[in-house]
Amino acid sequence: MFDFFAPLSELLRSEPTLFISLSVIFGLLVGSFLNVVIHRMPIIMEREWHANCLELQGKDVPENTTYNLVTPRSACPKCQHNITALENIPVISYLFLKGKCSGCQSPISVRYPIIEAVTGLLIGAVAVKFGYSTTTLFAWVFVFALITLTCIDFDTQLLPDDITLPLLWLGLLFNLNNGFVSLSSAVIGAMAGYLILWSIYWLFKLVTGKEGMGYGDFKLLAAIGAWFGWQLLPAVILLSSVIGAVIGIAMIVFKNKDRQTAIPFGPFLALAGMAALFYGQQLAAFYLVR
Repeated sequence: MFDFFAPLSELLRSEPTLFISLSVIFGLLVGSFLNVVIHRMPIIMEREWHANCLELQGKDVPENTTYNLVTPRSACPKCQHNITALENIPVISYLFLKGKCSGCQSPISVRYPIIEAVTGLLIGAVAVKFGYSTTTLFAWVFVFALITLTCIDFDTQLLPDDITLPLLWLGLLFNLNNGFVSLSSAVIGAMAGYLILWSIYWLFKLVTGKEGMGYGDFKLLAAIGAWFGWQLLPAVILLSSVIGAVIGIAMIVFKNKDRQTAIPFGPFLALAGMAALFYGQQLAAFYLVR
């Protein structure tokens, strides 16, 4: 079996352009699936919470139809037209359908092709940076997780444990053999990432009586710390805070949002985590050598 893949592996290693091109296509395909995850995971979580509440109250839990990341098939929310394979080609189908459902002509959100395109471009960028390697495979998973968390947090202000916790453990696993950092740095990074935001949360709550962020943010920063070590945490926190402040001010100025409007912090952490993936060494060198 491995002999069968050996020539392909050698080809991809010796032809970077081919590997990068295939990586972009792979990213586009996975981006299409991420759209499903982003839409369905909050619904699945809500149904599970509802069922748990009924159980705690001693009530019967109604039998629901199967609903997960695979079943039922994707369909138009307006007319329930099942999306065919030809209508599900990343980006191309959206352009061919002119952004409308083929069944009822209802508009399709432009976010779907954007997520597909961004995923494809980022996966291609990872292939460029790390080449044909195990690091690339792990980095792909990291990118997939951050894209999904960003969109779910924007939609619901939730960061699902089903994504943040496996991301944390995967970061520690990758660094068992000094992936990005040593295992000790990764473990300290995970601990410090969680405790830093946990401390800020409680300090803010004691001073103001309000909750400034959610526990999902603690876990996401812990995951980023597990991937890149404690050394990059100051840069990640600074970048995410600056990005969050700029976007928050822009929303107040241009969209007439109130200062009390809740803004999810997870997307800003994800952007900073992405910067750490691509520019981690430069960021660390900038302040660690001083």
